[in-house]
Amino acid sequence: MYYLAEILPGVRRLRIPLSRDQVMLLMTAFNEYMLAVEIYLAHSISGTIVPYEWIPIIFGPIAGTILILAGLLALRNRPLAMWLAIPTFLSSIVVGLLGAYFHISRALLVFAPAGQRTSISLTIWAPPILAPLTFALVGVLGLSAIWVESPVDSGALILFGGRRLQLPYSKSHGYFLWVSMAMLATLISSVLDHARTNFSNPWLWVPTAAGILGVVVSLGIGLIDKPNRGDIWVYFVSMVVIIVVAVTGSVLHILSNLTVENTIVGERFIRGAPILAPLLYADIAGLGLAVLLDPDETPRAREYLKP
Repeated sequence: MYYLAEILPGVRRLRIPLSRDQVMLLMTAFNEYMLAVEIYLAHSISGTIVPYEWIPIIFGPIAGTILILAGLLALRNRPLAMWLAIPTFLSSIVVGLLGAYFHISRALLVFAPAGQRTSISLTIWAPPILAPLTFALVGVLGLSAIWVESPVDSGALILFGGRRLQLPYSKSHGYFLWVSMAMLATLISSVLDHARTNFSNPWLWVPTAAGILGVVVSLGIGLIDKPNRGDIWVYFVSMVVIIVVAVTGSVLHILSNLTVENTIVGERFIRGAPILAPLLYADIAGLGLAVLLDPDETPRAREYLKP
């Protein structure tokens, strides 16, 4: 189903050059770059980046470049492009899980006496446990987008050599559930970050509410077999609201990092409120809006089914 056209029929008259999955793949490449930048800023807080902390910083640009190259190769040699992209997405999942392990190991005092190995304050002030999993989520999204679903909304994915994999749900529903999981991870990270200030500023509850809205709405529409126009409108408006909240949050973070004279001090931007963190909500919501694009991949399906 072309969800966006269901609520905005005039969209059908527009010739969007990219399909939904192509937009998704393009956004995964962009995310690999931006994750590297965000992690570099986060790891710079300590003043010294240890060797293993360079892994995601170096991996992000390399993965993003490979994915862009794969996209260009796909115009002439799609199988080769897929052989480049699939290992890259799998590597992204590994980097994400490895980072989560390193962060969890900092939040748990393994050799402390029983009952003292972890605490709420330690969890709040430790490196964000879920943040590295963003790499894994990008990898899962890429692996989902790279396979063609034919017929549309059938859940049947065309693999190499024309082989098929039948999923218990359509690709669209899988995307909605992915958005819900990504929004949940972002929500938890946001709550833990803001808990360091004890939510002293009431406005800090706004991104929390926006995150809850994103999780509930995307999960709800993902579980509905055939969403109606009202359901799609609620989802669409919710994603737009979340983007507005995210951009506003980023602006507020920038303003909080300025000095009294409104001058820019680089150290304050590194150690102060992270200016890119709120935009993760906008990123996930943008991916959520991309789910509404035309899912028809019939031309690509023909390429897979060529003898």
